[in-house]
Amino acid sequence: MNVVVRTGRVRSFGRRLVWYWLLPVAVAAWELITRSAQAAYFPPPSRIVVRLHEMWFSGPPSQAFLTDEAVADLLPSLARLFAGWALACAAGVVIGVALGRSRRLSALAEPLLHFGRSVPPSTLLPVFLVLFKIGTPMQVASIVYGVIWPVLINSMDGARHVDRQYIETGTVYRLGAWQRLTRIVLPAASPKIFAGLRLSVSLALIMMVISELVGSSEGIGHRMLEAQSQFDIPAMWAGIVLLGLLGIALNGAFLGVERKLLSWHRSATRTDA
Repeated sequence: MNVVVRTGRVRSFGRRLVWYWLLPVAVAAWELITRSAQAAYFPPPSRIVVRLHEMWFSGPPSQAFLTDEAVADLLPSLARLFAGWALACAAGVVIGVALGRSRRLSALAEPLLHFGRSVPPSTLLPVFLVLFKIGTPMQVASIVYGVIWPVLINSMDGARHVDRQYIETGTVYRLGAWQRLTRIVLPAASPKIFAGLRLSVSLALIMMVISELVGSSEGIGHRMLEAQSQFDIPAMWAGIVLLGLLGIALNGAFLGVERKLLSWHRSATRTDA
């Protein structure tokens, strides 16, 4: 069985690896096209990489090669991102599971939930500015509002559709409410919960940038806005590329954690199949 699983993983990785050759081809095409076009607002990737290195990754080894600008921009941005994401995930899972296990609560709350998630988070930035003023609290609140919805909805859906046989088994063994929650409901709902958490990672990155464009004197978003006002186009593109790299790194890290924590679920699924 283990040999089959490992063989399947190797084949899957091999299929993905076949497509990786497109990345250098795409970068080379980008370089050639932008150099031939000589468009002021579309610098070639070689200039963008040089500017990216100058701005954030040309510091001393004692600072992990981070420049003073990187320490002033990257670290606060990442701190706000993780703080907002963690608060949104905790609140979303708790509220979602509570609503999913109570028909009365969900019937009362669902219209408000659908209204709240339909409002674009960026339109509420003026409200957050009035409530929290310019600074970290406003930015964290913006991230929480933008991130909480997929976590909450998926948690509610996962907790609502727990197999009734699992609940009946817990009743037969006379499990208490807390034991049913931790041993039955949360494990059964965890695939749905993790699907919402994965969506929330990219949303947290987006909301971090949006909040820094409006109400910040530091951070990646503020640095991009400053580069735009100074017509430093390579610096602006360097910020875009950095955000893309951060998104890839965060998604990869989350997938690694998800695979480890939900390995039991994949094993059970293969066994059932």
